[in-house]
Amino acid sequence: MTLRFRRLARLWTGARLSGRGLAGPCAAIAAGLVLAAACMPAQANTTLVIGIGTQDTTTNTVTGGAVIRQLKLLEKYLPHDGKYKDIDYRIDWENFTSGPPVTNGMMAGKLQIGMMGDYPLLVNGATGAQLQGNETELVAVLGYNAYGAGNGVVVNSASPYYSLADLKGKLVSVPFGSAAHGMLLKAMRMHGWSDDYFSLANQSPEVGTTNLQEKKIDAHADFVPFAELLPYRGFARKVFDGVETKSPTFHGVVVRKDFAQQYPEVVVAYLRALLDANAWVRANPQQASTMVEQWTHVNKEVAYIFLGPDGIHTLDPTIKPVEMEALKSALDTLKSLNRVKDFNIAGWIDDRYLRTAFKDANLDYDAQQKSLANYSLTGTDPYCHRPVTDPASSAQVWIEGGAIVPFSSAGCALAAVVDMTKKNQKIDVAYVMDHSLGIKLFADKAFYVVKPGASDGVPDVTPFLLKADAERYASAHGAQVEAYEQILATLRAGK
Repeated sequence: MTLRFRRLARLWTGARLSGRGLAGPCAAIAAGLVLAAACMPAQANTTLVIGIGTQDTTTNTVTGGAVIRQLKLLEKYLPHDGKYKDIDYRIDWENFTSGPPVTNGMMAGKLQIGMMGDYPLLVNGATGAQLQGNETELVAVLGYNAYGAGNGVVVNSASPYYSLADLKGKLVSVPFGSAAHGMLLKAMRMHGWSDDYFSLANQSPEVGTTNLQEKKIDAHADFVPFAELLPYRGFARKVFDGVETKSPTFHGVVVRKDFAQQYPEVVVAYLRALLDANAWVRANPQQASTMVEQWTHVNKEVAYIFLGPDGIHTLDPTIKPVEMEALKSALDTLKSLNRVKDFNIAGWIDDRYLRTAFKDANLDYDAQQKSLANYSLTGTDPYCHRPVTDPASSAQVWIEGGAIVPFSSAGCALAAVVDMTKKNQKIDVAYVMDHSLGIKLFADKAFYVVKPGASDGVPDVTPFLLKADAERYASAHGAQVEAYEQILATLRAGK
């Protein structure tokens, strides 16, 4: 017998559940309640279906979805004693490209667990609050950036535009109601721009990507991982990063409240699996990124820029005060758009299940909740022969078919790239850290301020995402701005 969790009012129409009529004391349950465990017919091997809505291509949700699914981590923790001793489990994984369809599935009772970004999360919670019996709870965070990185705006690589201000009056597409939409609105308010500063169009990531590539729009704003993925694939350039708003962004996990109340041990089991998934990624981020590419078709190099050491997003499930403040800000934005009515955020958040998972895993929830630390790059720079100790100036080079090598500075990494290519080693990708914004960049997409002279063949370079930031820094330091290939050409020439 298959048991799906729906409101009893829906079941009442046919007075049947998987072909069996409701009878005896169960028939007296008021409409609007979920079917209690005591109402199951007394027979063994009841199948409990757990519907989980994922967003596989949204990179900072992969530990909550693809990793748990592919490594079968949830099965490891599902309970089989007490009231669960006669229950078999079936996990229905459903993948979506955005949050709203996940919310639809949860409201229909087809999904009990879902994951999405901060703005869609609020819509999820507010929608459930309006539909009695379909309330949800925010139980964990997946990946976050305390300053807003992850959302971004890209233009076609041939575009003459290099900043958000350049896009005044231009056609900019964004998925409406998404975290990226919120980022745009915050940026406009931050600069004091009017609501019609851009000509905004509502386009999904897939549509926006195609239109940008075909130059049908001037820019596309989107959430993880598109502001990195599209430049990596060669036809886009990022001109704005959400970190410039200084407003936290994150993705999180919501569950149906009725499901969590009836099956709290299952929710805890899912969160134990999430802890394991996060630990697995951190233990070997190169292998994890490679596997994520196989599972989601997001390039491993892009997955790594988010999930690797000092990555754009931090994997941490605790629900932090900065994230609650971000939700309050997002709620104000959504209310101004008439997307939601007033909503009790504090009453919607429930970290009891996560605290239990932490306790069961012998971890300190309160200590972790207070920390904003990511895990950082370590090792020894093989070119400059120095320990890698400062995340803000470090760099990495991913050798094609080989290791990801740490470097103490961008200059050491670029000099090493030239040295490696002379030895016929192929470079997959290199990463550097933005001097102004503090985020990881693809080295070949950065603008570099190059100071005169080089020490032992190592250039004095400072990387930036934004051309304007590089130009300001260069002007202040009597230096010049160069592109990645220019610096490599100079190093090859031995100048």
